[in-house]
Amino acid sequence: MHQKRTIQIIEWEDLDKRKFYSFGVFMTMATRATVFPFTLIRTRLQVQKGKSLYNGAFDAFCKIAKAEGVRGLYRGFLVNSFTLISGQAYITTYELVRKYVSHYSSENTLKSLVAGGCASLVAQTITVPIDVVSQHLMMQGQGEQLTRFKVKPKMMMAASKQKVTFGHTRDIVVQVFAADGLRGFYRGYVASLLTYIPNSAVWWPFYHFYAEQLSMLAPSNCPHLVLQALAGPMAAATASTITNPMDVVRARVQVEGRTSITDTFKQLLAEEGAWGLTKGLSARIISSTPTAVVIVVGYETLKRLSLRPELVESRHW
Repeated sequence: MHQKRTIQIIEWEDLDKRKFYSFGVFMTMATRATVFPFTLIRTRLQVQKGKSLYNGAFDAFCKIAKAEGVRGLYRGFLVNSFTLISGQAYITTYELVRKYVSHYSSENTLKSLVAGGCASLVAQTITVPIDVVSQHLMMQGQGEQLTRFKVKPKMMMAASKQKVTFGHTRDIVVQVFAADGLRGFYRGYVASLLTYIPNSAVWWPFYHFYAEQLSMLAPSNCPHLVLQALAGPMAAATASTITNPMDVVRARVQVEGRTSITDTFKQLLAEEGAWGLTKGLSARIISSTPTAVVIVVGYETLKRLSLRPELVESRHW
């Protein structure tokens, strides 16, 4: 029987904030660069009708790499990298809300759930406009099915129902604004909140839960970071599976220019059945699993490197 160990959680007040933000920027950028191709593949799988272009994540990877090269796998990355701002906002909100909730409850599951949801709300408010632009960039180079921009009725006379093909980032920004105004950059905002708030709220409690369960099974000399690195992808796979249906709807709302989440959901079910709600799930899990490992190892290491000097000796890793 292994003795149960409680994995210590480094809280906001334990950190040297200057170190935390300095190291955090580099960690976030490295993480996004590593997993971006999987994000692009997931988006294309979710938006395509049926299996019109790709038969799965691996097929999509091979076809994109062959037709568009490595650059194709990073289409829209430069714009997407601006979500670095939302990444910093996310971790700050998460830590501060945890600290606030701790005044009312010491229950870690509650703190993690509330903080994760609030952090996602703040981050998505910053991220959605960037996503709207970057997702259209991701769609380029793969045929008319994925590059058609839905123009609102007010624009029909000017556009004459013609296809609008997005070129450079500036062209996308101009055309989105011309079609929908500032609202166009928040298309799918509610769908994003309905996807990512539950995802974030679920991920953190499951992460801590799995880490504690693993600590009960692991040898007493097993480093905590190893257990956390295993718990991260387990939590990510769980959260991805639970929230994937809404993620499919979100991607279609943003890329196809739809206005109704309900109508998009109904049409998806009508055209592709319940199976359509699993579209992109394998790519999402493939993306989120290594992402979770990188994020957990990076984030926990970041917090340990950012510990106030007087606390370093009191922590067991």
